Amino acid sequence: METRDGFMQNDLVRLGEIFKKNREEKNISLKEVENATSIRISFLQAIEEGQIGKLISPLYAQGFIKKYAAFLEVDGDKIISNFPTVMRLLNEKLPENSEYFLGIGTIEVRGTPGGEVKWLPNLLWVGGSALVLLVGWFLGRYFDIF
Repeated sequence: METRDGFMQNDLVRLGEIFKKNREEKNISLKEVENATSIRISFLQAIEEGQIGKLISPLYAQGFIKKYAAFLEVDGDKIISNFPTVMRLLNEKLPENSEYFLGIGTIEVRGTPGGEVKWLPNLLWVGGSALVLLVGWFLGRYFDIF
């Protein structure tokens, strides 16, 4: 007799196999999926391997599943309805020691290329502009222009 956890794990693995099979049939790499959906490869692998517990939270897991399904042009709602035990697992309130529990401070923030403030070039532009204005003012006073 299989336990509730065994059924859920089997469903998680079968769900992951559906995604992997559809992706491979379309000859799409995980990197291409990541670029198109903005879902990190590690999360895509967790979905395909039936390890949804490695995702940030149940809410993210549902969103990732739907977004991944939409990218593969598969009906995400139909997939979710075909795996009620997986969705029940995702909707259950999980204890704090569960793999799903992560505090807000643990979410990694990804920077964007060029997103940080580049203070040195800005400082040089401001300093150079101030120098040009100062030289112009001195030259204007020297030649009695103003």
